[in-house]
Amino acid sequence: MQAAVEVDGKMLQLLVCPLTKRQLHFDHEAQELISETAKLAYPVRDGVPILLVSEARELD
Repeated sequence: MQAAVEVDGKMLQLLVCPLTKRQLHFDHEAQELISETAKLAYPVRDGVPILLVSEARELD
């Protein structure tokens, strides 16, 4: 199991969904960046956001 990490607040303000260009929010428990507009969750691995649509998980 991967250790939980925190995404820097300043970095989070700069990150946007590559599909919609809208701001993301960090789900600490799931270790994912959430795009509400695109209904996608981008993984954060070892503190590095993986902002590839092909790596994103679809949200219900």
